Amino acid sequence: MRAQLARVDAVLIQAVIAAALSFAHLHDVASAAGQDGWKAWAYPISVDLLLVAAWRRLRSGEAKAAGWCWFVIALAASLGANVATAGLLDLGQVPAWLRILVAGWPAVAFLGGTLLAHSAPTATVNDTVNEAEEPGEFEDQEDAPEPEPPMQPAIEPPPERPAVPVPAALVEHARKVAAEHHTRTGAPIDAPTLRARLGVPAPMAEAIAAHL
Repeated sequence: MRAQLARVDAVLIQAVIAAALSFAHLHDVASAAGQDGWKAWAYPISVDLLLVAAWRRLRSGEAKAAGWCWFVIALAASLGANVATAGLLDLGQVPAWLRILVAGWPAVAFLGGTLLAHSAPTATVNDTVNEAEEPGEFEDQEDAPEPEPPMQPAIEPPPERPAVPVPAALVEHARKVAAEHHTRTGAPIDAPTLRARLGVPAPMAEAIAAHL
C-alpha cells in the first residue's frame, strides 16, 4: 500500500512540475509576442483547458477523430512554446509568423472548445431517436385489438326424413290396437310393438305412432 502511494505521489509531483514549466513557457512566448499583463497568463490556461477537453472526449470513446485533432493542436502549442524558449528563437525579436499564431490562438481555442463541448455524437442522437420511437410502438401494440379466435364451422342438423303417408283407416285401426294394449298392459304402446301388431315397416310404424 505504501509503495503504491509513493508511486502515485511521484507521478503527481512529476505532473505538477511538467505543467508548471509548460505554463511558464507559454506565458513567456505570449509575453514576447506582445501579449502583456493578464493576457500573457491567459494563454497557458487556454492551452491547458483545450488539452483537458480533448482528453475527455478521447476518454469518452465518442468522436475520437475530433478529440485527437484538437489534442494534437493543443499539444503542438504547448511543445512549440517549450522549444521556442529553449534558445531556438530569439524572444527579444519574435518573428511576425509567431506573433500571428499567438494573436490567432484565442479564436482557435474557442472554436475547438466549443466543438468538443457542444457537438453531439451521432450514436447519442440515434439512441435518443430510438428511445423516443419505442414507447409509441409499445402503445400501438397495446391499443391494437386482439385477434379474434377462428370461428368453428356450424354443425348442420341431419336431414329430416320424408314424412311417410299413413292412410286414415290404418290410423283408426292402430288406435284400437293401442287402446287394447293400454287396457291390457296399462302402458302406452310403443313403435316396435305397434309394428309387430300391424305388420308394417318400421318407418310406417313410427309415423302411425306419431299420430296416436
